[in-house]
Amino acid sequence: MRDTRESRLLLVLLIAIAFALITVDIRGGEDSPVDGARGAAATVFGPIENGVSSAVDPIGNAVSAIRDSGERHDRLARLEQENAALKAELGSDDRNRSRLKQLDKMLKVAGQGQYGIKGAQVIAIGAAQGFSWTITIDAGANDGIERDMTVLNGDGLVGRVTTVGPDTATVLLASDPDFTVGTRMEAGDELGFASGQGDRPLRVELLNGKAEIKKGDRLVTFGSQADKPFVPGVPVGVVSRVDPSGGDLTRTVYVTPFVGFTKLDIVGVVVQAPQKDPRDTVLPRKPKPTPTPTVTVTVTPSAPADGQVQPEQ
Repeated sequence: MRDTRESRLLLVLLIAIAFALITVDIRGGEDSPVDGARGAAATVFGPIENGVSSAVDPIGNAVSAIRDSGERHDRLARLEQENAALKAELGSDDRNRSRLKQLDKMLKVAGQGQYGIKGAQVIAIGAAQGFSWTITIDAGANDGIERDMTVLNGDGLVGRVTTVGPDTATVLLASDPDFTVGTRMEAGDELGFASGQGDRPLRVELLNGKAEIKKGDRLVTFGSQADKPFVPGVPVGVVSRVDPSGGDLTRTVYVTPFVGFTKLDIVGVVVQAPQKDPRDTVLPRKPKPTPTPTVTVTVTPSAPADGQVQPEQ
């Protein structure tokens, strides 16, 4: 643009308008009349600003570091680093202790049932593979994991392997509505089929409609042909409700699983089944009932006072 009288007047006019808008914006505060225009501009130029910011930020950070440098800044930074390292170390110790406890409990279960297991860690949960109740573990085909293997932890049955990759595998949890496992009642031969119900207790259909079942009875897995997908004897849960027997061919009971499916961490995949069915030997010992103390009170009749006649019996 040529430096003419008209261009100078236009420049002065634009500057005056700019100052007027700034004044109106400041006085308007949160109710500024130009707030809408500002929002529209942010929508248009926001992505561009983010791109420019990502390129400029490293330089700005370096400048800030130089500006804030000095003995005081270095001392504070060092203390902050030491504090963060200490917190991380303490947190790691707590987690390691928890995981060690889980691993020890799981190895005890594997030893009692004579299961050959491959330990793994849960690294993801969710419906990435199309199921509602699944987990992903950090062990796969390279670790000897195959489809339709039993998965357990120190509490009992977790689920079964459904999909196997080179280094990871997907496990369908026993709580999934599509999950079904054969069960055997503790200290008996009553068989049934347990099905998942999400966050509700497992539903078990007993084959004997006249089976004598009560609240507190426990179940284990019955096992599958060739031990796939389920090996026998893995603890499943405890009966929490029994439907009345109506003369049907089957009987329905509801079982609270031993495993907490929302807090899984260390699990084991059974890569070698036991040579002999452990039946219910893997179940934990039932706590002994605490005896209720009883108090016996003996009343001794008092002797009659002088001058009084004791009534005849």
